[in-house]
Amino acid sequence: MAQENAPNKPVHLIYLFGGLLAFVLLKWTADWIWGYFTRTPDEFLIIVFATVVSTAGGIYLYRKEESYNLVNEVASELKKVTWPTAQEVKMGTIVVIFMTFLAAFILGFFDLVWSKLTQVIYGG
Repeated sequence: MAQENAPNKPVHLIYLFGGLLAFVLLKWTADWIWGYFTRTPDEFLIIVFATVVSTAGGIYLYRKEESYNLVNEVASELKKVTWPTAQEVKMGTIVVIFMTFLAAFILGFFDLVWSKLTQVIYGG
């Protein structure tokens, strides 16, 4: 039972990528806000700010039981997912590319017909 609640790699990866995402968003936001009020934002201070805030937020959420339990449940549900094989992904990609070209051809044909029709109607 203790092993069931033990930290595992997916949980740690979720927190790691969440922290990295928070860092990038904080850095962009702070850079934008700072740059709005001054001409040259201090990149070092922005990076330190984003690092401290995202690290503190990640540690806070990691230690908060509700957040940790939610991430643990998400990781356990992701283990149950049946992921497609490489062959299925390739075939799906081919179908999407083919349908994209087919739709583009049909829309291009309708656009050509519509433009010719409007030229006839309006005498262009």
